[in-house]
Amino acid sequence: MRSNELRIRPATAADAATVLGFIRALAAFEREPGAVEVDVATLRTQLADPLPPFECLLCERDGEALGFALYFFAYSTWRGRRVLHLEDLFVAPGARRAGVGLALMRALARIAVARDCARFEWSVLDWNEDALRFYRRLGAAPVPGWTVLRLSGAPLASLAAPAPPERG
Repeated sequence: MRSNELRIRPATAADAATVLGFIRALAAFEREPGAVEVDVATLRTQLADPLPPFECLLCERDGEALGFALYFFAYSTWRGRRVLHLEDLFVAPGARRAGVGLALMRALARIAVARDCARFEWSVLDWNEDALRFYRRLGAAPVPGWTVLRLSGAPLASLAAPAPPERG
């Protein structure tokens, strides 16, 4: 007998392949299918770590994973409290509009409240109108005046390199 009930649970090391599958599906959706470098072994090790670099929720129905939310905690110096940062949220195409995304966002909001977070934040691609509409319906709003910046690859390595000796 099938149930329509959604179940949210923390991902474990045994779920590493499922998590990687969602990461790859999200990368393909975001038009960056070749950008994923992480592998199952790395995710398995990280999910088993007593102080993991991230936490992850899976949403399931009858044991089938329908979506995931991968998050971690940052810190607000002004508020003196944690910030729940949602890194990735993805719902399998066949499970969209079935309450999976909402169930994951509610679970994350409960975690943020339970852990006394100052806020719950995330980034969204500006072309992803479906996601923007969904997040606005939840009450989320863009942060005016802020732009996400990133260093990676050669620019990161260059900035991290020792400074050349000063001439004098």
